[in-house]
Amino acid sequence: MKAFEFSVIASGLDPSAEDFEARFYEAGCDDALIAFQKGHIIVDFAREAATIYEAVASAVENVLKTGARVDRIEPDPLVNLTDIAARSKLTRQAISNYAKGTRKDNFPAPVARVTSETPLYDWSDVSHWLAKEKKIDPSEAIFASVVKEANDAIESGETRLALRLKKRAEEEERALEAA
Repeated sequence: MKAFEFSVIASGLDPSAEDFEARFYEAGCDDALIAFQKGHIIVDFAREAATIYEAVASAVENVLKTGARVDRIEPDPLVNLTDIAARSKLTRQAISNYAKGTRKDNFPAPVARVTSETPLYDWSDVSHWLAKEKKIDPSEAIFASVVKEANDAIESGETRLALRLKKRAEEEERALEAA
């Protein structure tokens, strides 16, 4: 078993209710810290599971048991070059060179603010590229891919995520092995 750290961002419960924190504990979120900030319930997990997809799927199920609505999973999938450097433990300059194409080709293109000074990149795409280039552990790319898939599923209204996340993790693992 490994501990996976991530946050479930939720809404729909009154944080001033007497049983607010107890609901989460009773629903199986005893491995999480609960906070309420800027109108959102933030459930910070350190969930032990065999795989990242099992950890995320079970956490979502537990949060839903409280009566809350799951809005998304974090860490945030959109990252700037500084975020990429911090997550990958590479220098900001190295990441900048990758993004400019001066050090390697085919770095993923920005997905938002393409023409601004601080373009945003999809962490799943970037982590996949970094793992293929052997700059980060493949497990980081699998984690990013699972979080992205979970957010896509949540956005489309799905609540039972285990099989979908398992499939995505296996696809990412095969893609990285083939690289």
